[in-house]
Amino acid sequence: MRADRLVSLVLLLRQRGRLTADTLARELEVSTRTVLRDIEALSVAGVPVYAERGRHGGFALLPGFRTELTGLNHDEALALLTAGSGRGEQVFGLGSALASAMRKVVDTLPESHRVAASDAAQRFLVDPETDLLSRRLVTEQVPGTAMIEVRRAVLAGHKLRIHYAAVDQTPKWRTVDPIGLVTVRDQGYLLATRSGADRTYRLSRVLAAEELPETAQRPSRVDLDRIWRERSAQFISGGDHITVLLRVNPARREDLLDTVLAVRAEEPDADGRLRLEVTFQDSRHAEWALWQLGTDAEALAPQSLRTSLRNRAAAIAARYGDAP
Repeated sequence: MRADRLVSLVLLLRQRGRLTADTLARELEVSTRTVLRDIEALSVAGVPVYAERGRHGGFALLPGFRTELTGLNHDEALALLTAGSGRGEQVFGLGSALASAMRKVVDTLPESHRVAASDAAQRFLVDPETDLLSRRLVTEQVPGTAMIEVRRAVLAGHKLRIHYAAVDQTPKWRTVDPIGLVTVRDQGYLLATRSGADRTYRLSRVLAAEELPETAQRPSRVDLDRIWRERSAQFISGGDHITVLLRVNPARREDLLDTVLAVRAEEPDADGRLRLEVTFQDSRHAEWALWQLGTDAEALAPQSLRTSLRNRAAAIAARYGDAP
């Protein structure tokens, strides 16, 4: 909306001082022409914005044009700024809205809080793009227009029509009753019902969406945490999933957990290793995951998995038994 954009423009000038039209256009995700029209509208409305010509010119506000909010203390402001530095907001398509909100929060802080909190927030890094092994952490992308429609339907309580690409299936249109949105490890999900049956849709597989005018069939109040636990339990117990009992080097625990669907039990073993009962997607998934851990993990059950791993190891040993 234009009103929100005008507020964001003013806040950018307050916080950063003089900015060029091109810089403002990039920040606000609009054209330079739109920025110039917005500057003119602000001037007409009495906002003291002026242009400076020349190589280092741009637009700026007269000094002292700001408001203050004293309700936030230093730690509260730091918490907001730190939370705003994460990447999870991208899952629901709220990145631009969060950036705008952070500008408003920073701008309304008293000068002492604003400087201290901004400096302190630079000492915290939340969810960088890569881990210590330089493995890139990829946030699933959802088409912006589709995410807007999904969000609107969830909040308005309207039926939703989605063009969904299920695994190994041709994309199809489905009409669902949306219940809520969940994000887990930068993966977003739509919880819904379809013809009264529970359905969970991965947002990255929603190719297009349309909010419908009809009211969704759903309870007026919802406990998403409970619903998510129930659906997780159903997912773990269904399909071709396999439960594996294993021992693992504690140093490789996180590597293991990155590959499993669920952890059913965990306890220390006598020799310092960890004994876990975990669930994998299927036998191939289990064999692949444990092979990555080498001798740092040992499958104890089922026997079929131990046999598969032994046969794979024997084949590798045979291949490299003799010099080429």
